[in-house]
Amino acid sequence: MRFGDVSFSVASHTAWAPGLDTAAAWLEWAHDRKPASAPTEPKVKDMPPMLRRRASPAGKMALETAYQCLPAQSDIPVIFASRHGECARSVELLMELANNAPLSPASFSLSVHNANAGLFSIARGDRGNSIAIAAGPSTVEHALIEACGLLADGAPQVLLVMSDSPPPEAFSAYNDCAEEGYAWAWLLQAIADKHSGSNTGEHISLSWSAANHDGATENLSAVPAGLDVLRFFLRRDAELARVANGRCWRWSRHD
Repeated sequence: MRFGDVSFSVASHTAWAPGLDTAAAWLEWAHDRKPASAPTEPKVKDMPPMLRRRASPAGKMALETAYQCLPAQSDIPVIFASRHGECARSVELLMELANNAPLSPASFSLSVHNANAGLFSIARGDRGNSIAIAAGPSTVEHALIEACGLLADGAPQVLLVMSDSPPPEAFSAYNDCAEEGYAWAWLLQAIADKHSGSNTGEHISLSWSAANHDGATENLSAVPAGLDVLRFFLRRDAELARVANGRCWRWSRHD
């Protein structure tokens, strides 16, 4: 039984990971070829230095893609999605607390899940809707549903930023995939009415149903879910099916 479905198009997109900082390098990666790009660090040059210095390494990846995908526009609804968020910073604070060491007020204020959304909105002076989402191995799907809800409510575009980095060593026993650091951003817009002719070309849909309806079992990938979805997008695959959190998630491309 299908529970629901949403559709959207991608107006612009970008991605960043160590050693993958160009569109060509990401295409090589998507087709399972080793890219020639050398390891780099996100510069986030469009963010004021005082705020940039406060961002964590994981946060800088997310912010780099957000700025690249939305360089000038403001007050566009933004969704920052991450399964692990600022977990590393939180664990560091807990270790300091356990050792009776003084806590850094700056680290404490940025250990929350919406830290990067806050830095992005402050730096740009945005007053638009800003949301932070975490939903385990289905984080990317729930973030996409949230974005499509905003489009359905009348937002002309929504910026979706998906990012993650490996959780701290203390949680390594709970890893269910080969965790790695990455970030990507999509500027989403609604599928235009077929009579308007204002939005032509491909569109993508996501549908979901109960996993046990077809006898499907959990099939978490060897790579993080966000990278699975990004590979589907960059390779222009017709379909991607994932089973996670008791749901069968189906991503489809339509030309």
